[in-house]
Amino acid sequence: MEKRTDKNIYTIIFAVVMVVVVGSLLAFTASSLKPAITENERIEKQQNILYALGVNDNEGDGDITFVSTDKVSEAFKTKVSEQLVLESKDGKLLKTMTRQEYMDANDGKEPYLIDVKKQQANAKAGESRLLPLFVGKGESGETYYVAPIRGKGLWDAIWGYVAVDKDMVVRGTFFDHAAETPGLGANIKQRYFMDDFYGERLLTEAGVFKGITVAKGNADPKNEDKEDYEVDALAGATITGDGVSAMIKADLKLYLPYFENLKTAN
Repeated sequence: MEKRTDKNIYTIIFAVVMVVVVGSLLAFTASSLKPAITENERIEKQQNILYALGVNDNEGDGDITFVSTDKVSEAFKTKVSEQLVLESKDGKLLKTMTRQEYMDANDGKEPYLIDVKKQQANAKAGESRLLPLFVGKGESGETYYVAPIRGKGLWDAIWGYVAVDKDMVVRGTFFDHAAETPGLGANIKQRYFMDDFYGERLLTEAGVFKGITVAKGNADPKNEDKEDYEVDALAGATITGDGVSAMIKADLKLYLPYFENLKTAN
């Protein structure tokens, strides 16, 4: 005699119940962890912006040391004087929003939480793109402007923050990656690589945007020549280096109209 539990209906009911239970548990877990995830995202982005600005706890030539998590909020408020949001389309600057104007239009969301990946997708779809820009003081007291950038490495996404002065000369960088090869492409987040960008120019003397190329065999391994628009490549990481070059040229060029207006205003 066939057992009732052998019927397919019981298998289906069991599967449905398990899906509902597991789904509910996942939804509850995600909801419970959301505040912590949002807080971690805030801390990480503020630390990265401050690092590019030159605000960190580095000592000597050692590893990267960010402003500690318990001090980052106050440091961000003190060192970052303005958060601007530029709206751009087809390389043209449509408008510039202050932090408050942006937050008023976006349910209080801070500009540093703007999703750069999503904005790049908007631009590809023919829509306007929002470009966050953070204004602060470097260690020398000079005003610097920090812009987020994002691109593609060998295996996955790469991203960073670049600080420039009013003439678009690089004054600090921070790079990171999702899955580059350890000891090779992953070295874009090593200090010796990031520090090479300091003093490099993005513009020609005529004011034309040229960017910076991560170049193999540029005959300047110590990166002493700051007018060649190149930094020395990482050994065995050609594709990752090309990705860094590409994201610098593609994303930072979009800020050129702002800096042109800045010079005109001054």
